[in-house]
Amino acid sequence: MAASKHDVVVFGSIVHDLISYTERFPRPGESVRGKHFQSGSGGKGANQAVAAARLGSSTGIIGRVGADIFGPLNIDNLAKAGVDTSNVEKSETSSTGTATITVSSEGENSIVVTLGANLEVSTTRAEELESYIAGHKLILCQNEIDQNANLRALQIAREHGVTTFYNPAPGLPNINRTILPFTDVLCVNENEAEFITNRTITTAEGFETAALELLDEGPKVVIVTLGAKGALVASSKNGKKELARIQSPRVEAVDTTGAGDCFCGSLAHFLTDETLGHVPLEEKVRRSAEIASVSVQFKGTQSSYQPKENLDAKLFV
Repeated sequence: MAASKHDVVVFGSIVHDLISYTERFPRPGESVRGKHFQSGSGGKGANQAVAAARLGSSTGIIGRVGADIFGPLNIDNLAKAGVDTSNVEKSETSSTGTATITVSSEGENSIVVTLGANLEVSTTRAEELESYIAGHKLILCQNEIDQNANLRALQIAREHGVTTFYNPAPGLPNINRTILPFTDVLCVNENEAEFITNRTITTAEGFETAALELLDEGPKVVIVTLGAKGALVASSKNGKKELARIQSPRVEAVDTTGAGDCFCGSLAHFLTDETLGHVPLEEKVRRSAEIASVSVQFKGTQSSYQPKENLDAKLFV
């Protein structure tokens, strides 16, 4: 009898957020006064793991922190959210990743990320944890660790029939395209869509074309998130490409930091929850966008992700 699988494993980054809220972004050489400051756990990998766990997914993370004050803080926060942290290593040579974030009164953000120990997550680490990766239904990767490590983790997952979900964020100009054939679900925002297609896209039709074209590089599903404008879902069924447009709820944003990670973590939950097998992919994307729209109404990153019991019960039936 085959062992039962966990839901989601995140192979990715752990970053400590240092967030300043101010009326507007400073101009070069200018100092502006902040209205509020908060420090909290972040990193695209950790964010997505917490988002999935808060919705009820059995979630683990493979990552690395530094031997500094931020390392234990982030491991403890992940554990409190219900994420398995047994495969988070501590580096003796690099600091925990940090993100210095400025949030304007409009809820927009500007971020400087220093990845530190995250860049030490390696292909060897993926190989060491092959059996752990194989024990999950879905693996979720991003771009805040070494791309070759991502590629190896996705290859291992594919070999074991684990669904592969790649969110190439933040966008990189030199993305390793050999990752795409090992990707089942590819999710990009507008900026990342431009990086991955290597062209400027200025129209709705341009993003639709990009989503459909990316299916030719291997993914079974391509999602382009468009912020308040919703999302595009491109898929191939019976050899025919299909495109769906998903609307997002209109809300007043307080802080958009981490909204994309909330979307990806929520979608990973919906893709692995066997009780929701009757729900179409497009509806799972819509529900993920709705949950992300809730997160932007609160300050912070992981602290803005709501547990299942605080969300509309209709999202989970």
